[in-house]
Amino acid sequence: MFYYLIITTFILALSVSWLVMWLFSSSINQILARIIHDPIHQAWAKYTKFSGMVVGTSSGIRIYDMEKYITPISYNGENQKTVILELTEQRWFLEIYRTIIETLQGLAWMMLLFFMVALIAYVIVRWSEMKYKKP
Repeated sequence: MFYYLIITTFILALSVSWLVMWLFSSSINQILARIIHDPIHQAWAKYTKFSGMVVGTSSGIRIYDMEKYITPISYNGENQKTVILELTEQRWFLEIYRTIIETLQGLAWMMLLFFMVALIAYVIVRWSEMKYKKP
């Protein structure tokens, strides 16, 4: 059951990442084409989309959180008890929900950083165009 959870969360995180990168693809292309006046902007756009896929997928799959399903948890009290959490329907639903939310959250932070840097670069490009524009 654990292996199915890992595979499911990986496919889900990858799918959500692909969808978000597909939705933002034209924006990324247009912004980079405006900032970088060279055909190399296409390579930067591909790299940005690839980075989004990696960030989204790695954010969505929380390996350290998944360890609780295979590592025994010890309770030190009156009775020494060792328990491995069981993957129930409710936990499956919770893990799938967490995967979607964490994937979107990781991508949101990455895209916020990308657009902030792009905005600064755009301002610099506009400023240099206005400064060196001939009357």
